[in-house]
Amino acid sequence: MKNILTTFILLAVAIFMLPLAVWAQQQPHNTQFMYYKLGYNPAFAGSQETACITCIYRQQWTGVDGAPSMAIATFNMPLANQRVGIGANLYRHTIGITTMYNFDGAYSYRVRLGNGMLGIGLQASIRSLENDFQKTVATQDKAEDASIPGTSQDKFLFNFGTGLYFNNDKVYFGLSVPRLLNNNIDYVNSDVEISREIQHVYLMGGVALPMGASLKLKPQVLFKYVPKAPIDLDANVSLIIVDKFTAGLTYRLGGDKTSSIGESIDILLAAQLTKNIMFGISYDYTLSKISNYTNGSIEASLHYCFGNSDPDKEYVNPRFF
Repeated sequence: MKNILTTFILLAVAIFMLPLAVWAQQQPHNTQFMYYKLGYNPAFAGSQETACITCIYRQQWTGVDGAPSMAIATFNMPLANQRVGIGANLYRHTIGITTMYNFDGAYSYRVRLGNGMLGIGLQASIRSLENDFQKTVATQDKAEDASIPGTSQDKFLFNFGTGLYFNNDKVYFGLSVPRLLNNNIDYVNSDVEISREIQHVYLMGGVALPMGASLKLKPQVLFKYVPKAPIDLDANVSLIIVDKFTAGLTYRLGGDKTSSIGESIDILLAAQLTKNIMFGISYDYTLSKISNYTNGSIEASLHYCFGNSDPDKEYVNPRFF
């Protein structure tokens, strides 16, 4: 036990001591982060009792032309008596003229820690970036403007990351840096670098608090850290009814410089449709000034776990710890 605790502390310190001289957040976010842990932390792989597939679609800032949207598919499963986990994460993210395809492969080795399991995860990723300048108004109005490329630009990037994830039937905690390399993401080769991939540190946690025979209160949080960028925090409180229905409220920190109210207030609803299928939907009510131009953001998720159903197992109820 002492060796396991020492390893956990050393890895946590190593993650936070990584060189993080960066300027802004680059990674997309989603409201249903509690159902997309593999996208933030490779150590989550194998933490569920059986193989599971998750699909998520998010449309941010509906009504705004070129607003971000994201389609996600993930898979993870345990191996070797829950000691090893493997997973894959594929998503497509678009914003304006930019489209990004991303594939992550995750591996986690899990060890017993107290009354739970601690996963130590590694991740490798391949990313494709493309700018399609034919979609811009500038291209349509100024076809002869030499400063605007006449064709699309694309770039491929490789990266890797690491993470820690602890869970039992009541609590989860995760710490991760999914991408460690500061890749150059300029499309034009030049002696002057303008854009680079930056490192993001994610800290997540949650706890299930019994409130009687059929109710549980589940507060949980996702903290995103990028030096020299605004602090980003999602704080959620959900009520779980008879281990089948979830109703939650999330506050997202952020917003614009002139307002400290935050970025959004989000409503989350989820239901265990069958013993193996769960569906979730959320709506973000925007608090920042962009609310003058949008009707908010919407996100839907579908989760399917294989295997025999057992009501005592985490994968057949909406806890998803």
